[in-house]
Parts: sequence; C-alpha cells; structure tokens
Amino acid sequence: MDGVEIGIWDILLWGVLPYVVLAVVIGGTIWRYRYDQFGWTTRSSQLYESRLLRIASPLFHFGILAVLVGHIVGLIIPKSWTDTFGVTEDMYHVGALAIGGIAGVATLLGIAMLIWRRRTTGPVFMATTTNDKFMYILLVGAILAGLATTVISVFDHSITNYRETVSPWFRSIWILQPDVAAMAAAGLSFKVHVLWALGLFMVWPFTRLVHAFTAPLHYFFRPYIVYRSRDPHRSGHGSTPARRGWDPIGTPDRERTGGRRR
Repeated sequence: MDGVEIGIWDILLWGVLPYVVLAVVIGGTIWRYRYDQFGWTTRSSQLYESRLLRIASPLFHFGILAVLVGHIVGLIIPKSWTDTFGVTEDMYHVGALAIGGIAGVATLLGIAMLIWRRRTTGPVFMATTTNDKFMYILLVGAILAGLATTVISVFDHSITNYRETVSPWFRSIWILQPDVAAMAAAGLSFKVHVLWALGLFMVWPFTRLVHAFTAPLHYFFRPYIVYRSRDPHRSGHGSTPARRGWDPIGTPDRERTGGRRR
C-alpha cells in the first residue's frame, strides 16, 4: 500500500516468516509421515469418557470447519468479487459478525469442554502430554484472537479493512510476491492474530493436530471383514460336520492330495 513505511521487522515478519512456516509445515509433515506413522493419530480417549465427548467433539469440529470456511471467503475471495454480486461492505461485515461470531463461540465452547474433560477425567488427564498442553494453549489463543479481531473490525471503524490489508497479503504469499506493505498497514489485532496462527501452524505437524491432514478415503474401498461364513458345509448345518481349527488355504499340494497330508 502507498504511504506505508516498511521496516526490517515488517520484512522479516510478513515477507520471510510465512515461507519459514510453510517449509516447516511441509517438511515436518513429510518427516512425521515417514518416521512416525504410528504416532499419526488423535490418541482417542473415548474409551475413558464418552458422555461429555459426544457433545464437545462435534461442537468443536463443526465450529472449526465453519471458521475455516469463513477464513477462505475472507482471505481468498477478493472484495471486487463480492461487490460484483451486490454484497455491500455493511452486508459483508454483518454476515461476518453473525456467522463468524457463532462459529467462533461454538469452537471456543467446544474446546473449553474438551479441556475441562481432559483435566477432570483422571485417565484422560494422565494420557495428556506436555506437547498436548502446549498445543491447547496455541489453539485457544488463536481462537480468542480470531474472535477479538472479528468484533474489533466491526465496531472500530478507524482500523483499515482487513480485506484491503490482510487478504491481499495472504494471496500474495502464494504467488511468491509478498505484499509486505499491505500487512504492515493492518491493525494490531490482525497482526497478533496472524502471528499466533503462524505459530500454531509451525507446531502443527508435530502435534496430534496432524490428523487433520488425513482423510480416510480408503475406508470406502476396503473389503468386508468376514467373521462367520454362511457356507452350510462350514457352518455345521450341512452333511459335513464343522471342524475345529483352521481350514486348508488351498495350496497346490493339498489340492492334489484332497486336503490329506502325504
């Protein structure tokens, strides 16, 4: 943006740091997948407590998905596109406050319940690592910072519209031409939110949050698991009584001898 002074810290924070974070996220995820596949898990604790989890987990996950959609709309879709469809600035901010506020509160309430459950349920708390606690701090901080920026951007009209600062900067990162001036012109609350989010993404591959990168698509194509055959000759209802133990696997030598040992 014109007329914005850019210092060395602006260059480091908004021009260099995003690529450091991207390198850590990509490299860390590849490393985790290659060398820690058994640790690539949420370490589910449903076995220890399920009553509160049935409420808190959907509340958090559906809330965070709505927050993600809101960020996609706000950061990726240019202001000129929404103007083309007749969405005024006031309409946009009212929708952002309503939808983003509800999604943010639901996400915050969900994670608060998850933390309460983890702290008050003995076996769940004992399974909580230092890594988990650090992850929760970053995650809660990012949610609180996001809610604060949503409220401040709506009611404080002296702050430059983030769709003219943060959004252009975010899009410029992906074309390898970081618009440092645009981010330098953003309000303090947005800078804090972005920095906190960058810190969260930097540790993402090394925490249980890495499971978000996994989509169990192979579940749709995996074969059925047969626990009991419906073949009457094997179930004991036919003329041949059922035998205890393993059935022959059909190797060539067994087929030639009729299943008898030589």
